[in-house]
Amino acid sequence: MSRITIPFGNLKRHYERYKCEIDEAVYRVLTGGWYLLGYELECFEKRFAEYCGAGYGIGVASGTDAIEIALWACGIGQGDEVLTVSNTCVPTIAGIEAVCAKARFIDINPAAYTMNPFFIENRITDKTKAIVVVHLYGQCADMEPILTVAKKHGLKVVEDCAQAHGAEYKNKRAGNMGDVAAFSFYPSKNLGALGDAGMVVTNDTEIAMKAKMIRNYGQKERYVHLIKGTNSRMDELQAAILNAKLPYLNEWNQRRRKIAEYYIERLTSLNLVLPLEMQRRKHIYHLFVIRVDNRERFMEKMLFCGIQTAIHYPTPVHLQPAYVQYKEQSQYLKVTEEQAGQLVSLPLYPELTDGEVEHVALSVIKVLNTYREE
Repeated sequence: MSRITIPFGNLKRHYERYKCEIDEAVYRVLTGGWYLLGYELECFEKRFAEYCGAGYGIGVASGTDAIEIALWACGIGQGDEVLTVSNTCVPTIAGIEAVCAKARFIDINPAAYTMNPFFIENRITDKTKAIVVVHLYGQCADMEPILTVAKKHGLKVVEDCAQAHGAEYKNKRAGNMGDVAAFSFYPSKNLGALGDAGMVVTNDTEIAMKAKMIRNYGQKERYVHLIKGTNSRMDELQAAILNAKLPYLNEWNQRRRKIAEYYIERLTSLNLVLPLEMQRRKHIYHLFVIRVDNRERFMEKMLFCGIQTAIHYPTPVHLQPAYVQYKEQSQYLKVTEEQAGQLVSLPLYPELTDGEVEHVALSVIKVLNTYREE
């Protein structure tokens, strides 16, 4: 097997490029002597909410917790149903089940891989209380018709923005369209911490107040517990690191778009399905996902060229062994299941050089051309 020359991700390179800013942020916290619920978190909550165009940000321990707390703050609980998609990372469903609700899956748009709004109404029951809309791969779902049907049926809308930091829909940023949004700052995200971290973002004052209490044992003030809650707090170290990184987010997203444009330009003539930036949306390419036949052979040949690829996601949640209770919903998820076996993600991150981007594109061309010769 060839040595990997272009890994799928390179967080070490990212740190090395921004070492001074990150180290300064860490030093500031360590010497300040305050490590939880302090100035750094308050500052980042305010700045990131403003970045999204929203009124409130509540820092929590992870993106999964953000989904749970967002639903919890909306009053979703035991016996409720939450509409969402199955072609997502398991944490989306883990957050739903953490509030003792059940997922009810909607099929996807085959071009954008996001929730197909036209299937929603037929999946609503008297137990349906919310929709968790997953903005996938860096592109927002088609929010206008989703919000329309949600309003018609009195459903709360939670945006899962784990892959959408800075993505836009009709000139509004992800996190500023539903009732509440959940962000992850896992290290590989477009805006990543150096560990787990997440945020609940909303314009709703009541939801914000509840989320803020829930993350800290239900306290409004110390030792005064107005509601039941949990322990889910973004620490000052992660907040400081994210404060240092946030000013670069637009620049990084622009670089991602430039790399994606190059890939699309070079690969358009090939027999594969490329990402499509839908109308009224700004794609920030958290992932560059293509569809190929014989995925395993493609990935093996790319690795032989020194390029590491990945799959997002190989198995829809309703077909995972841990979620066998949802398998009966397979009949509603034809597109979801069809595309799952063909998806491959190419390396795409701001620190890739132009030469590396070209090598990836040329390698895809070379690998696919060998298919025709075999």
